[in-house]
This record gives sequence, C-alpha cells and structure tokens, in this order.
Amino acid sequence: MRRAFVARLWQSLIVVAVVTAISFLLIHAAPGDPFSYENSRISIAQRDQLRAEAGYDKPLPEQFVRYTWRLLHGRFGYSFPHHAYVSELLAATIPRTLALAGISLLLSFLLGMAVGVLQAARRDGWFDRISSSVLLVFYSLPDFWAALMAALVFAQWWHLLPASGMTDPMHDYMPFWRALGDRLSHFVLPCATLTLLTVAGIARYQRTAMLEVLPLDYVRVARAKGVPEKSIVWRHALRTALAPMITLLGVLFPALLGGSVFVEKVFQWPGMGLLAVSGIESRDYDVVTATVIVGSLMVIAGNLIADLLHAALDPRVRA
Repeated sequence: MRRAFVARLWQSLIVVAVVTAISFLLIHAAPGDPFSYENSRISIAQRDQLRAEAGYDKPLPEQFVRYTWRLLHGRFGYSFPHHAYVSELLAATIPRTLALAGISLLLSFLLGMAVGVLQAARRDGWFDRISSSVLLVFYSLPDFWAALMAALVFAQWWHLLPASGMTDPMHDYMPFWRALGDRLSHFVLPCATLTLLTVAGIARYQRTAMLEVLPLDYVRVARAKGVPEKSIVWRHALRTALAPMITLLGVLFPALLGGSVFVEKVFQWPGMGLLAVSGIESRDYDVVTATVIVGSLMVIAGNLIADLLHAALDPRVRA
C-alpha cells in the first residue's frame, strides 16, 4: 500500500507539471495580455515598458522557464489588473471556495446517501418513484441556469435571501449575531444550488450500491435470525455499500470545484472560481495559470484522500 501511495504521488506530480505547461501555453496563445486591459490613458510606450519589465517581450519558451523557476520557489507571480501578488489573492479566495464546495459536498453526501438508502429499502414504492423523478430534474439542470433561477426566485421575486456577495456592505457595523446571520444568509443560495445539483447523482449511486448488497447471503441470514429490518439496512448493508461511495467522492470533488466556478460567478461569491473568471476576462496570465494549478492540486488531493479512505474501509486494499 505504501509503495502504491508513493507511486501515486509521483504520478500526481507529473500531472501537475503537464497541467501547468498546458495552461501556461493556452493562456499565452490567447490574444492580448494583462496590459491590454489597463487604463486607456497609459501610452503605448508605457505599456511596452511594463511588458518588458514583466518579461512578456521575451520568447515564450524563456517565459515558461522563468515562470517554472518562480513556481519552484513558491512564487505565483504578480497580478497587474488586481495590483496584488497572486499568492495573496489565492490566500484570500481559496478558503472561500473550499468552504462552499466542502460544505456542499458534505450536505450532498448526507442527503444523497440517506435518500438512496430509503429508495433501495422501498424499491419501486411511491417514495422511490417520486424522489427519483424530482432528483432527476435537479440533476439535469445546468449549473449556471440553476444558479440564475435560484437568484431570480429567492432574491428577486421573493426577497428572502441576498443575491450576490459574501456579506452586506454594512456588515462590519453590525452586532455579532446580526453579522453572523448576514454571512449565513449570503451563503445559503450558492451552497444550496451546488448541493441540489449534486445530491441526485449520489442518491442514484447509493441506491444501486444498496440494491447490490441487500440480496447477499449475510443479509438474508440476518433477516432469518430476526434482526430488525432497520438495523439490517442502516448498520449492516450500508457499511458494505459505502465502498463505492468513497470512489465517488474522488470523482465528485473535482466536478464540484468546476461547477462552483459558474455558481461563484452568478452569485458573485469572492472565491477562486470568480478570481479565475476575472483573470480570463482580463488575460491575467499569472492568475489564470495559478488557479488552474491550485485546482489540479485540489483534484489530486481529493483522489488521494478517497484512496486512503477506501484503504481504511476495505482491508483487501491495504494488502
């Protein structure tokens, strides 16, 4: 197991290197650069000087070597449109994206697994049919369209929740409990949108895993011994059916990060996704490349955690 884990780490490093090279080449191949979107009052000569100072007048291979050297020293570069170091921008936005995606993923698994178990225990019943149809509708919705509809209904029409941002402009002047409620109210719509878009797939996956476990011999033996059906489903069958869900965790985490880009844009949630979108719009080379690298690291971390959990749950994997 240890040897396989080390090999996986080396593969992950190769993936990060490839992702870095591809993202660097693609963003530099796009027309324009960060200084093309600077204040129009800057003269062409000043822009050429800024490009020379940033090294953008050098051949592309030389720029890539310089950027790689900075990365090896832990420097992600400087964002000229934001007038800040990229590391500072990432330090401010990554926790917000992780909080949004992490809590959404946790809620999605709790709700999806509970619904999937109930669907399997009541196969072809009214709950199974109705919940499957409702969740299929949410699963089919595009991320950006679902976010737009949630903002339209709950913020624009019903005025129940704020439509954008992370806090109210007067947040710093509010009492503690009111400020806490303000922050939570801004968190509800983006978190609920991501959760509803993900919970259907988890429920369907859990339902299938439970239907494969419930007919097994040890479950029938437990029934023959008079073990209550609730205990059989939630304590015995569910534990065996959790193994496929660990694999699903490694797949859903990167998918949720990708979906959070659209949700953050619609709700103006100041996370890494919104930072990446603004970087693409302004051709901010260092920001776009850094967000892609950090995103790939998060994906790799999610898969490694899933492997470790799978090994902890299944002794055969540790052999």
